[in-house]
Amino acid sequence: MSLAYERRLPDYLRAQQVAIEGIAKEAGLEFFPLMFEVLGYDQMNEIAAFGGFPTRYPHWRFGMEYEQLKKSHEYGLSKIYEMVINNNPSIAYLLEGNSIVDQKLVMAHVYAHVDFFKNNFAFKVTDQGVDRRTGEPIRKWLDTFANHGSIVRRWARRIGVEPVERFIDACLSLENLIDPQKPFRPSRAPEKSEEEEALPEELRLLRVDRDYMESFINPEEFVQAERERVAEEKARAKRFPESPDRDVLGFLLVNAPLERWEREVLNVIRREAYYYLPQMQTKIMNEGWATYWHSRLMTEKICDGSEIIDYADRCAGVLATSPGQLNPYKLGVELYRHIERRWDRGQFGREWDECQDYATRAGWDRRTGLGQKKIFEVRALYTDVTFIDEFLTPDFVAEQKLYAFGWSERNDRYEIETRQFREVKSKLLTQLTNAGNPIIRVLDANHENRTELLFEHDHQGVDLRLDWAQEVLAALNRVWKRPVELYTVAEEKPTVLRYDGSEHTRQSR
Repeated sequence: MSLAYERRLPDYLRAQQVAIEGIAKEAGLEFFPLMFEVLGYDQMNEIAAFGGFPTRYPHWRFGMEYEQLKKSHEYGLSKIYEMVINNNPSIAYLLEGNSIVDQKLVMAHVYAHVDFFKNNFAFKVTDQGVDRRTGEPIRKWLDTFANHGSIVRRWARRIGVEPVERFIDACLSLENLIDPQKPFRPSRAPEKSEEEEALPEELRLLRVDRDYMESFINPEEFVQAERERVAEEKARAKRFPESPDRDVLGFLLVNAPLERWEREVLNVIRREAYYYLPQMQTKIMNEGWATYWHSRLMTEKICDGSEIIDYADRCAGVLATSPGQLNPYKLGVELYRHIERRWDRGQFGREWDECQDYATRAGWDRRTGLGQKKIFEVRALYTDVTFIDEFLTPDFVAEQKLYAFGWSERNDRYEIETRQFREVKSKLLTQLTNAGNPIIRVLDANHENRTELLFEHDHQGVDLRLDWAQEVLAALNRVWKRPVELYTVAEEKPTVLRYDGSEHTRQSR
């Protein structure tokens, strides 16, 4: 599936791009080369349905997403102003027919996005190497996604469209079962030192110089504990994998009994899942950073007097927050501004943390002027979870009127549960951890010596939806081609969910 349009940037927009790029560089932003293209709203919806890429592998879900976007636009429910691809060079799309103020706003917004793509550590996992000539990271994802489309189309021609699409359906059910930390871990296990290699496979008892001290230095309880440890290590060595593996797609890719075409298609889904992972991990930070900079650049450098009202109207629409909904643009930009104010006034460090006097804290201003430096540091080193965990403060929660809400069985409606800082922060972090998806690990690939695949669910107070869990188990069974089991907790009871290829069962564990 590929799209081709005449998308050359008009001269008047090209002039605006050159001016805004210079202003962004003066402000300290550092970004990849950026190309803008202009699309009609229908073309924009098509590109958006493909996740921002003009060429993807063929699958029915892209058509479904296009219809949803198209109807949403036609009914006036939503409008896509811009899209930008994490690529080097980066590519961004402008919507044809937007006013010049809208186009300026989008350009400023996009330059900040590309700065974030280039400098935030989470996006380093999308590097495909380093250009030896320039030292810049190589990110040729536009070509990679096009190659993925070629792979799937080639197998669809050989095997048939239906079996390939059904297999992709199963893989897409599993695309969030990846390990966010895996790209940052060494690819190989560290080699054992000579001393560790020399250790005999025996009990590691404490040295005793006198026989009569043996029972005191190595009591029977300690000896028994060592025996159990050695037995457990031997059992673990026989288990495969040796330790729980969170990268379910990676495990299946290497170990599942797949045909060649299935392995190549699964690899396509996994690579694209890891490409989109940093965007999932930094939605609030990324949008907040782009909003912060488009607000500063538009009001200080880009807009003239005749445009500022139109800009304010557009920006208000972006930052509008409906009751009961979290706007990542609003939360992100306000938290960046909060950090900037704190570090400009010296509201950090031990002295600040230990001050309990309200009047003193309210008037605290050491004139340190470190706000800009701090937000650039935050942009580079944090993801949404660590961003919220470290910088969300009681003052910020009260100022922004944040609250946690839930369903009231008594009144049959959603109601505010609390405005307490700890509860609000906890609920927000819970929603952001793993993007709210359950954490699933491969536990044993030879469960009960029957080559059945066993998984465990890291239950963190939220039960799995049974119908969704059954669909995922069916997809796992399709890839593994043997029965699969999942250890979880349901209704506060340890539970085993199982699918053998024909029947779903559930029993207590």
